[in-house]
Amino acid sequence: MNWLLGLVLGLVQGVSEWLPISSKTQVILVSTYFFNLDFAEAYALGLFMEIGTFFAALWYFRVEAWRVLKALVGRGDEESRLMLKFLVVVTLITAVLAVAIYKAVSQTVTGPVLGVPMIALGCVLLADGALITIAKGRRNPSKGLKELSLRDMALVGLAQGVAAFPGVSRSGATVSALLLLGVKPDESFRLSFIALIPASIGATAATVLLTHTQIRSALSTVTPEVVLFAILVTIVVGVSFIRVLLRVADSRRIALLTFALGALAILGGAAALLVSA
Repeated sequence: MNWLLGLVLGLVQGVSEWLPISSKTQVILVSTYFFNLDFAEAYALGLFMEIGTFFAALWYFRVEAWRVLKALVGRGDEESRLMLKFLVVVTLITAVLAVAIYKAVSQTVTGPVLGVPMIALGCVLLADGALITIAKGRRNPSKGLKELSLRDMALVGLAQGVAAFPGVSRSGATVSALLLLGVKPDESFRLSFIALIPASIGATAATVLLTHTQIRSALSTVTPEVVLFAILVTIVVGVSFIRVLLRVADSRRIALLTFALGALAILGGAAALLVSA
């Protein structure tokens, strides 16, 4: 039975990480309902599961990751150096904000307060879709990585850092920020997914360092074998889902996709409120 629940956990993480429905929230709900974990344990497990999405994103964007590594040792081209700068700025700001948020939430929140942030994020995505629709035929979003200023990168880092709060979707927050900054839809999704790579390994490392007691307790209940199985499922599902979303984001249906994701976030938030009531 636990293996079946591990499959569910991996599917939930593998799909929800890339949608604006907050993977942490979904893992918390699954963990508390199926594994009887308390909020602190489920929150820690939700962050720990980011290791699966790290490997999924790393595999899918392995060419970009290799180019960034080359830029890190001074052998990259201009685009890879820009990507390195983007990742450094976004990750540093994310780390500072996320650690502060995690400490505040883990020390003050005893139950899942998840629905309201998801609903708010859904409203932002609906606004994104409206902006894309209005801009169509007038001034389509045209910015790419080269046009991002240091201020733009910092704002993306802030958006990603806020996603440490349960109920806030990392992908939804970063894609929304990039779209509102005028970045092309397909580039917004791509940059959001690439920014996940250092953020997810940081989330897992922070979980081990800051919540070793809670994660040990969660692993003793769920068992390390089931969590490992869930992580493997997350990797497989994540790679497939990235491919699908980027293909859709690169089409003319991006406004419809954004509306759909916004509606999904609102419905997810409403469901979370009902479950936690």
